[in-house]
Amino acid sequence: MEGLETNTDILNMNKDSWERSAERFFGKTALPEYGPYSLSEEQLELFGNIAGHKVLDIGCGSGHSLQYMGDRGAKELWGLDFSAKQIATAKNLLSNQQVNVSLFESPMEKNPGIPRDYFDIAYSIYALGWTVDLYRTLLNIHSYLKPGSIFIFSWEHPIHDRLAYTQSSFTFKKSYHIEGPEYNEAWHNHVVIYHRKLSTYINTLIEAGFTIEKVIDEVVLPENVGADHPSRWYSSQRAQLVPATFIIKASKKH
Repeated sequence: MEGLETNTDILNMNKDSWERSAERFFGKTALPEYGPYSLSEEQLELFGNIAGHKVLDIGCGSGHSLQYMGDRGAKELWGLDFSAKQIATAKNLLSNQQVNVSLFESPMEKNPGIPRDYFDIAYSIYALGWTVDLYRTLLNIHSYLKPGSIFIFSWEHPIHDRLAYTQSSFTFKKSYHIEGPEYNEAWHNHVVIYHRKLSTYINTLIEAGFTIEKVIDEVVLPENVGADHPSRWYSSQRAQLVPATFIIKASKKH
């Protein structure tokens, strides 16, 4: 990729794009929602009882998922995000929470001062796929968690953007098997996101020390399928063919 020689270059490009575009994502794709056309936390109950737990949000964005955790009795709210604008918005949103709130402006590939062996719950809602180093990020998350704790994340299903809508039909435009950094069409090629197979997420979690508890990619279609235009990035017509979202629950056993 011309001008993007290192992962640091990609991070800087993506951060700049987020600082320019953050407002349009405020409050979007946050708990209890996991992502487009997906089951919600209210249906899945993956977290169980949140009350009294210390929670960490990886890619906390505007803070709405942390607000959800705080409203359900979390003991401490921690989050990191590489966008200064997102962190500022989250601080404002969470200012009325009656518990400790600690937010860090940092890429998830680095530890900006987050304690190790400390958290009962870590999670990432439609953010983990932004990492330029999945293994390093998962090692960090594993180190933050106490033994017996859980990590839950959702992300766009890696088969979703392999499809293109052209000439009144969906066709495969890219190989699912070829992994690596790609300019992202949903962002009009202003960001770079690594394409990774679903098996890569699962196997890298295992390599980082996690135990896989659940993998979920069920699709929940609206009653009015087809009311939107099929060329939309998250269209109901595309969701009839392939999942838009996947969710993984993992645990740290030791």
